[in-house]
Amino acid sequence: MARTAEEVVAEAVRELAPAAGANGFVPLVAEGKAPREAIAGFALEQHHIITSDRRSFHRLALRTAEDPKIGPFFDALAQGESVALERLGALAEAFGGDDAALRAYEPRAGCQAYPAYAAWLALHAEPADVVIALTVNFAAWGGYCADLRTALREHYGCPAEACRFLDFFAEPDPSAAEQGLSAVQAGLDAGRVTERLAHRYGRLLQAYELMFWNTLAQV
Repeated sequence: MARTAEEVVAEAVRELAPAAGANGFVPLVAEGKAPREAIAGFALEQHHIITSDRRSFHRLALRTAEDPKIGPFFDALAQGESVALERLGALAEAFGGDDAALRAYEPRAGCQAYPAYAAWLALHAEPADVVIALTVNFAAWGGYCADLRTALREHYGCPAEACRFLDFFAEPDPSAAEQGLSAVQAGLDAGRVTERLAHRYGRLLQAYELMFWNTLAQV
């Protein structure tokens, strides 16, 4: 009996969830121990990540432009990155990351491995498999953003406007999850999903995301 998108995605999220304690940065912020410079670094690194991911999602949208289920998923992701980028400035400025700091900032390799791999996926991977991998990663990323938002408010006096970037990911639109499942189902129905590869892509995205956080923990 063929498996549904809900079953495939739920299994991937369950099997590829990061281990407890794997993220070394968010707990530091939760305890108020991370320096403000490191939080500014988070925002400045995110500027580079978001601009790269937006291009990657645009590329995936172009590759699937003729697919009425998968194409709109990537198009919506690209649009979402534009919204996130607009909100990011207030968070950066709250911790000293103004425009001058952004121009002078040199990204860290450990933080930029994630978007580099996302760009590889945009060029080489089957888009339906990428949907699964991204869905797995977004589950972890959203949880980290929720924890970070709470900690920044409690320990760093982060104003509501500055936290809107984190709000965007911590409180995702339920319709986005439905759109992702629809895209995965379309891939399954067309025989274009290879779960082994989707899990590989998801595992590597999770590893590169943890590299991002743990690089920040060393600041």
